[in-house]
Amino acid sequence: MKETIIDEKNLRDDERAILALRSIYKRYGYLPYRMSKFEEYELYIRNKDFLVSDRVITFNDTTGKLMALKPDVTLSIIKNGDDITGYKQKVYYSENVYRVSDSTGRFKEIMQTGLECIGDINLYDIYEVIALAAQSLNVISDSFIIEISNLDILSKLIKSCNDDESFFEKAISFISEKNSHDLKRLCEEYKVDAKNCATLQMLVKTYGERSKVLETLESCCADDDLKKMRELSVMLDNSPFSDKIRFDFSVVSNINYYNGFMFKGFIDGISDRILAGGQYDKMMTKLERSSKAIGFALYLDLLEQLPAKRNEYDVDVLLVYDGKTDMSLLIKKVDEIISSKRSVTTQQMIPSNLRFREMIDLREDR
Repeated sequence: MKETIIDEKNLRDDERAILALRSIYKRYGYLPYRMSKFEEYELYIRNKDFLVSDRVITFNDTTGKLMALKPDVTLSIIKNGDDITGYKQKVYYSENVYRVSDSTGRFKEIMQTGLECIGDINLYDIYEVIALAAQSLNVISDSFIIEISNLDILSKLIKSCNDDESFFEKAISFISEKNSHDLKRLCEEYKVDAKNCATLQMLVKTYGERSKVLETLESCCADDDLKKMRELSVMLDNSPFSDKIRFDFSVVSNINYYNGFMFKGFIDGISDRILAGGQYDKMMTKLERSSKAIGFALYLDLLEQLPAKRNEYDVDVLLVYDGKTDMSLLIKKVDEIISSKRSVTTQQMIPSNLRFREMIDLREDR
């Protein structure tokens, strides 16, 4: 049997994270999903509001069909899956996607990993996906939080104040920004009564420890509406990361594609959310799928924002030789060092900028 040697010291942060995440997902029965780098452009143009960015790299293939370098993984998984009664498709992926960088405004190849659970989804599946999101963030740093909202409850509260579509879009935008001032102004503009306006403003301020948020919501939500949130919170009490998982109604996404529970993950030291996920049953329906779905994506390119970890040494052993050195001895020494799980570089001089733990000098004239 061939020995596979992976020295994690030589891996980038994203590569190290991917290896650990694959192991976690496999233990929970998620299978690897492989896909082409290309998809028909039509898939993305028809669902551009679902994408993080609607700017897509396109090209014509040999048949003249317009293709795109994929800017998203979830759409490909939905398109290429099947609905099987009673079955849940559980997959994970580590794929490069191609999007415009927020910092440079240029297209960038981004390593994205994540998972999808598609089929007859129930509350346990929602819990499992969120719990796995927490485990995923903990692989990178133990200083993280996950914020969860419920779009169904949020939508119901907003529409009970005013069912005008324009009001809804503006209100949900202000709530996502935690912009209480403009939300109040909007309510005045649309003649929303003071009690309903106060309820919406309360949502802006309602975030944090789960039980406290639920207690606050009891004043404006029916018990039936809060039932799933209560049950999910109790299930999350079993997670070792329970104290890092909070409720926050500012976590929203496109209501035409998403529903139910939405969540985002943040890591100390990274300015933007590094993980985003939730239920997307409406997207499934739009693509003529009858299954329900939930998943998340982890944006590993953002790890670049973390301070670089500099190893104390570039190499364990510097092995110096010259033209008179016995090559058999040189080969033997290299093999011995490698077999002892140490790294080695062979040089015919001592490099001035190389940091090494130990030097072995095989030169005859020294």
